[in-house]
Amino acid sequence: MTRITIVGSLNMDLVVPVPRLAREGETLAGGDLALIPGGKGANQACAVARLGGRAAMVGQVGSDVFGTKLIDGLRADGADVSGIGISGGATGTAFIAVLPSGENSILISPGANGRLTAEDAVGRMGEAGFVLCQLEVPMETVVAVLAHGRARGLVTILDPAPARTLSAELLGLVDWLTPNETEAELLLGGPVDDPRAAALRLREMGARGVIVKLGAAGCWVSGAGVDAAVPGFAVAAADTTAAGDTFNGALAVALAEGRPILEAARFANAAAAISVTRAGAQSSVPSREEVEAFLGSAPSGHL
Repeated sequence: MTRITIVGSLNMDLVVPVPRLAREGETLAGGDLALIPGGKGANQACAVARLGGRAAMVGQVGSDVFGTKLIDGLRADGADVSGIGISGGATGTAFIAVLPSGENSILISPGANGRLTAEDAVGRMGEAGFVLCQLEVPMETVVAVLAHGRARGLVTILDPAPARTLSAELLGLVDWLTPNETEAELLLGGPVDDPRAAALRLREMGARGVIVKLGAAGCWVSGAGVDAAVPGFAVAAADTTAAGDTFNGALAVALAEGRPILEAARFANAAAAISVTRAGAQSSVPSREEVEAFLGSAPSGHL
């Protein structure tokens, strides 16, 4: 199978269940703390590997126990970790408060992720057919990686998270842009009332193809000759952490296998649906066998 390179963040997630979010100046008691490997880049690499893809992670960790655990975890999943550098200082960390509904609030401390340079990232990419990026490493690094990927004919996939505005230069380097509704709103400067219209506007801004992720409702796909909704799957959500990352990893795997975009999006919806039924980031990512079984027993998928 075509190699999929993921360039992005590696974080150790400190996860606490909470009854609600604390107000300013308030101390609020939560549940037991859990340490779970995360980071949007590492989550996507984990998803690619567990779902049967050839995952190669490019990123940066600190010289601490968190960095060692993150590398060991991805290696155990079957990802190539030779592109992960180690620098002085702390590994990236995420503090995640999970509400009873499964929704979450996240505070990021970038740590070593902020020291992944454009030169280092491009130099570690190696041969691949796809490259996945997010926005938890320096923007100049993301731009350089996408430009390198475009110049070499790779399929470039960008998850524009954490949400922020993006330049026309960057959008013009993206084959598949995969915002959720919040990220699409920030990119467009207004509410997303119609995912189809939002996707078309984002394509007009430069992206070749756009998939607007709609949570439990599925996603809207616009690009590669397609403009259509792909329904989601009704599940009991426990924690939405890493659902978007699982979607992107699954999408890349399906596309690398040569699946049509609508079929790839349905596969990605299924993987993400399974992930929200479980707690944590990488701890929630399903295996290929689980996704195939889920799809085999599920209806066409609608809410």
